[in-house]
Amino acid sequence: MILESIVTSVDSKGCVNIAPMGPSIDWDLTTTDPIDQTICLRPFQSSRTYGNLLATGLAVVHVTDNAELFAKAAVDAIEPSEVSDWIEPLESTPWWTLRDCHRWFAVQIESIDDSQPRTVMSARIARSAVVRPFFGFNRGKHAVIEAAILATRTHLMDEAEINSQLDYLQPLVDKTGGPVETAAFEFLRRTIDARFCRQ
Repeated sequence: MILESIVTSVDSKGCVNIAPMGPSIDWDLTTTDPIDQTICLRPFQSSRTYGNLLATGLAVVHVTDNAELFAKAAVDAIEPSEVSDWIEPLESTPWWTLRDCHRWFAVQIESIDDSQPRTVMSARIARSAVVRPFFGFNRGKHAVIEAAILATRTHLMDEAEINSQLDYLQPLVDKTGGPVETAAFEFLRRTIDARFCRQ
């Protein structure tokens, strides 16, 4: 199963990066004790997350429905001065967690396969916690995540195709999202338009 998540990683100087990632998980997420379970991370070799994981081997995988964070992280729009607003150190450890999420898994990289464009990193869960209950499914939030993915593919997809998909997603945000989802979706549409204008 692919989990849409937010991953925090840290470089050798202690700088934290926040990025969306779809790690692969093959165990029951409802388990109360996931320690020593494995999460498979697949960062692009051009990403900061990849460089950080090579440098320190540490990451935290977060389960969150924060549409604003997904939107900003997907298009690298979190300013360095903003990072500390989203994260906090995990006491007495080198990991950093989101201040607000449903659940997190602190992982240690155990193996790396660089033979493909997206590196496969097997990571063991060392710590885990449930922060707050999951409220429930919302199609508007999911639409923002889909739009965020589209925003990362402007160099791969035709503008008309992306806009067609955004038009399909827009009613889901309008009908089921709240102010945060609406703002995040509008931000992504503006970002996508700007990226196509620069091409």
